[in-house]
Amino acid sequence: MAKNNFLQNTYTPLQPTVRQADGSISYREFPPDIRLSSYIYCYWELKTHRKLEDAFSYRVVADGCMDVYFELDDPSEAYVSGFSANHTEFPIGTTFHYIGIRFYPAMFPLLFRIDASELTDRYELLQLVVPEKANYLKMYFHPDQDIETIAQQLNHYYLNRINRTGLQPDFRLFNALDRIFKKSGNLIVETDLDTGISPRQLRRLSEYYLGDSAKTFCKVVRFQNALQQHSHSDNRDNYSFLDYGYYDQAHFIREFKRMYGLTPKTASQK
Repeated sequence: MAKNNFLQNTYTPLQPTVRQADGSISYREFPPDIRLSSYIYCYWELKTHRKLEDAFSYRVVADGCMDVYFELDDPSEAYVSGFSANHTEFPIGTTFHYIGIRFYPAMFPLLFRIDASELTDRYELLQLVVPEKANYLKMYFHPDQDIETIAQQLNHYYLNRINRTGLQPDFRLFNALDRIFKKSGNLIVETDLDTGISPRQLRRLSEYYLGDSAKTFCKVVRFQNALQQHSHSDNRDNYSFLDYGYYDQAHFIREFKRMYGLTPKTASQK
C-alpha cells in the first residue's frame, strides 16, 4: 500500500475543538501505530470528567472520513458513521466516555470491503456492518482501560486485519484522490481527474470507496482546506472566501454553514 502514503502528507481532516471553561469535558486525538498511518488518521477520545448539568450537544463537521466509535462503558454498542457532506449535531448525555477510530477517506471500505454509499449520511450498529470487529470490541474493551492499553488493542486488531486481508486497491482512484488533495478540492472533476478512469468508472469507484461522487467529495476537501488554513492564519477574526478557492461569498457562507453548522463569522469566534 505504499502508493497511498500521500494521505498522511496532503490531507488533515479537522474537527472543532471541544472547549469547556470548567474542564468538565475533554477531547483528544492520538496517532495509531506508524504501520497503520496510511489507513487511520487518528484514534480519539471524548469524555466527561464530572457529570454535566445538561446533555452535551456534540457537533461533527464534514471531513470526508468514516469513523467507528463506542462508549467505553458499553463497547457492545459500537457504531460506524458514513460519509456526509453535512454537519451533524446530537446530544450525547451528561456523562460519557467515547473512543473512536477515524479512517482516512476510502480506507474503511478498503479494509472491510464495505460499500461506503450504503452508509452515506447515516450511522449504523457496527454489529450489522462488521460483526467481527464489533465482537472484538465487546470482548477486549472495558471501562478500566487507560488510553495506552486502548491504543495497543486497536493497533493489534488493525495490523492483524491488514495482514489477513488481501487488499486490492484501485490505484487509479487513489491517484485521483492524490490530485484532489493536492489541489485542495479546487478542480474540475470532468477534466482534471484524467487518471485512466472513465467518468462512469470514477463515479462508481467514488461512491463505493468514498460514499458519494468525486464532485461532492471535492467540496468537502475544499471546506476542510478552509478550516486548515484558517487554523494557521494570523488573522483569526474572519474567513476570506477568496483565500480558499471560492469565487462567491454567498455560496461560501452557505456551503460552510451546511458543513460546519455555523456561519464562518460565528465559527471564527469559537
